[in-house]
Amino acid sequence: MHISHRHDWNVSPDEAIALQRQLVKEVIYDRPLNLDAIRLVAGVDVSVKDNVSQAAVVVASFPDLRPVETVLWQMPTPFPYIPGLLSFREGPVLEEAFRRLEHEPDVFIFDGMGRAHPRRIGIATHMGLWLQRPTIGCGKTLLTGKYVEPPDERGAQTDLVDRGEVIGVILRTRAGVKPVYISVGHLADLLTSVELVMRCTSRYRLPEPIRFAHNAAGQY
Repeated sequence: MHISHRHDWNVSPDEAIALQRQLVKEVIYDRPLNLDAIRLVAGVDVSVKDNVSQAAVVVASFPDLRPVETVLWQMPTPFPYIPGLLSFREGPVLEEAFRRLEHEPDVFIFDGMGRAHPRRIGIATHMGLWLQRPTIGCGKTLLTGKYVEPPDERGAQTDLVDRGEVIGVILRTRAGVKPVYISVGHLADLLTSVELVMRCTSRYRLPEPIRFAHNAAGQY
């Protein structure tokens, strides 16, 4: 599929932050998804072992959530681990994996953040600008913001707030398990992003496309 290569990945941390502040001005985070028109949802994850990054993009049919394509790609990890700059660590290997997709997903769900980020441009947002497809962040741990714990029941949610702005939702996908952190990446809105994640989640904490990608990324 076509990828919009927006900048070079070989940058310093200071240059990376400057790029984030420039790119975030282009993000669209208030466009509702047409859930009835979605046929393919991709889960995206990256695993790092011995300084080698492996990207996994798994395309699943929707709404039945059956894998139809898995793309893996490996390369040396090019950027240090710095909170808030994950996309510069994972972006290069993801770009190569995306280029090799034969199917064009309607939506991408990332194991990571979208707007729930100090500069409002997590991995799902950053790569959404490259993909020019709707993207959603589904993180497992808090990066920024404050919230009240949602009730212990499936579908319960509370707002994630940072500096007076709602930047995401804390979503309980199953009773009795930790919630996940949902935020818009690009070309979506929060309400329909949460609804799609719930429709993609069955017996487990994580939505199925993310689970598929996580399992694939970890298989070296």
